[in-house]
Amino acid sequence: MADYNTWLRRRKRVYEIIEVGVSGDHASRTYDLVNSLAIVINLAVSVLYTFEGIRADHGKLLLTVEAATVAFFAVDYVLRLWTDRFLHPALSERQAVVKYILSFSGVVDLLSFLPYYLPVFFPAGAVAFRMFRVVRIFRLFRINAYYDSLNVITEVIASKRQQLLSSVFIILTLMLASSLCMYSLEHEAQPAVFTNAFSGIWWAVSTLLTVGYGDIYPVTPMGQLFSIVITFLGVGMVAIPTGIISAGFVDQYSRIKRISEYANEADIHFIKVHLTREDRWAGKTVQELGLPAGVIMAAIQREGRIIVPRGDVELCGNDTLVLGAQSLGDDRHIDLKEVVLRRQNPWNGQRIRDLDISRQTIIVMVRRRGRVLIPNGDLVLLEGDSIILYTQMHLREASTIEV
Repeated sequence: MADYNTWLRRRKRVYEIIEVGVSGDHASRTYDLVNSLAIVINLAVSVLYTFEGIRADHGKLLLTVEAATVAFFAVDYVLRLWTDRFLHPALSERQAVVKYILSFSGVVDLLSFLPYYLPVFFPAGAVAFRMFRVVRIFRLFRINAYYDSLNVITEVIASKRQQLLSSVFIILTLMLASSLCMYSLEHEAQPAVFTNAFSGIWWAVSTLLTVGYGDIYPVTPMGQLFSIVITFLGVGMVAIPTGIISAGFVDQYSRIKRISEYANEADIHFIKVHLTREDRWAGKTVQELGLPAGVIMAAIQREGRIIVPRGDVELCGNDTLVLGAQSLGDDRHIDLKEVVLRRQNPWNGQRIRDLDISRQTIIVMVRRRGRVLIPNGDLVLLEGDSIILYTQMHLREASTIEV
C-alpha cells in the first residue's frame, strides 16, 4: 500500500510538472519553457528545410533537430496519457484518458509526432503522412496557455461572441443585398462578368472586406455609384468587429492584471444577510438550509451577540447571518446594468410584464426608497426606481455593475 501511494505521488508530481506551472514551481516552469522552445524550433526547422540552399548545406542538422523535437512531442503525449487522471479527477482513469485523446489538444498532440513515424511502418503513404505534419503548427496554441497576455484574445472572443456574431450577421446581410443589387445593375452591361448572383457575391466580398481585386468591377454609372456607397459601408462594417475585439482585449487584460494583483486578498468573499420573520430560513436549523457546496455560514449575529452556527442552531427573525463563499479564481464575470427611472422614461407606470424588452433581458431586482422589491410581473415601476437587470441591449444612461 505504501509503495502504491508513493507511485501515485510520483505520477501526480509528473502531472504538476507537465501542466502549466505556477511561479514557485521551478521544475514545471522549466518544462513549460522547454516545451515552448521545442514547438518554435520544430516549426522553424520545418520552414528552413523548404529552402533548397539551406537544405543542401544543413539538411542533416535540420533533420536531427526535427527528430529530437518530434521525440519530445511523443514523450510529452505519453506522459499526458499517464497522468490524465489528475486532470479529470471526477472521471475514472479510462474515461479521463479517452477524454484527452478525443479532445482538440489531444488530437493535435497525437498528430504532432505520429505522421513522422508512420512512414516507417507504411512507406507507401509517406507523402500523405508528410502533409499531416502541418498540424504541428496548432501546437502553438499550447504556448497560448502558458502566458496570460497571449490567452487574453481567446477569452475576449469567447466573452464577446454574441456581439461578434451580430456584426458578422450584419456583414453577411449587407454582402448578400449588395451582390443582388449589383447583379441587377450590371448584368445587362456585362453578361460575361456578372453571370449570376455568385459573381455579385465575389464582387461584394472583395469590395466590403478589401479594396477590390480589379477582376470584377462595375462599368455603368449606377453600378459605379452603388460601388462607392458599398465601399464606404464596408469600411464601417469591418471596423465594428475590430472595435469590439480591441475594446474587449484592453478590458480583459486590465481585469487579469487586477486579479493577479489582488488574488491573495480575494480568496473568500463574505456578505451579511438580515433575516425577517417572513423569510423561509426563519425557524429552521442551519443543517436544514441545504447551503450549496462552497458556501459556509461563518457567524450569526443576534441581539448584539455572536452565535457559532452549529448544525442544530435554529435561526430567528432579525438575525444577521454572515455567509462566506470561496472565490471562483477566474476572470469570468457577468455585467449587470442599473437604470434609474426618470420622469420621461416610458417604463414609468408600467407593469414589468408589459415592458417592451427582449426575451434575453432579465430584471434582477428593483430598489425603491431603500427597499428591495421582488420583480414579479405585476410590479408597477415608478419614477425614481433603480432597476438592476441583465441584458445585451444598449441602454442609454445605464451604468454597468460587474459581478
